[in-house]
Amino acid sequence: MKLDVIKLDAGKAGSIELSDDIFGLEPRADILHRVVRWQRAKAQAGTHSVLGKSDVSYSTKKIYRQKGTGGARHGSKKAPIFRHGGVYKGPTPRSHAHDLTKKFRALGLKHALSAKAQAGNLVVLEAADLAEAKTKLLAKAAKELGWKKVLVIDGAEVNENFLKAARNIEGFDVLPSMGANVYDILKRETLVITKAGVEALEARLK
Repeated sequence: MKLDVIKLDAGKAGSIELSDDIFGLEPRADILHRVVRWQRAKAQAGTHSVLGKSDVSYSTKKIYRQKGTGGARHGSKKAPIFRHGGVYKGPTPRSHAHDLTKKFRALGLKHALSAKAQAGNLVVLEAADLAEAKTKLLAKAAKELGWKKVLVIDGAEVNENFLKAARNIEGFDVLPSMGANVYDILKRETLVITKAGVEALEARLK
């Protein structure tokens, strides 16, 4: 697959040959769904917690005698049926993460990249470099290029000025190649990869 390479000022900078094994697959929604679900489950805090019968603060004295009251037998006021009693089988802190093999995660990333390429939302940038960290300059360039919700994937290192300039632009994310993931790629409308990013991704996913 061949794509044109552009500069930040919208000028042309030649073309690049992309690997069909990474950018030319037929995207499968089931694979993308499983990887995104794995990512979101892993990110879930799992700090939900309630007080059970043994956790609530209340007297352990038998609330009334066993027999002769005409009511049901009860021992503890901590029982779930009473007000201020403990919650029965409520949520406790736990990890929501589940396993997904490395091969499948890599396959999901290939399908996410291919989905963007097939939809025409993949842009190859010569370099994500700025002479000074000015948000105004980057915002103007993004507007002229028609980028609204965009993810920029650079090589192993991200240019410090570019990163600082992008921080204050809504819907503008920047990641190094090792941070590339299915969820962030699908979340943004346009995927921009630098030439260094393409080389790093192809080396990572070959």
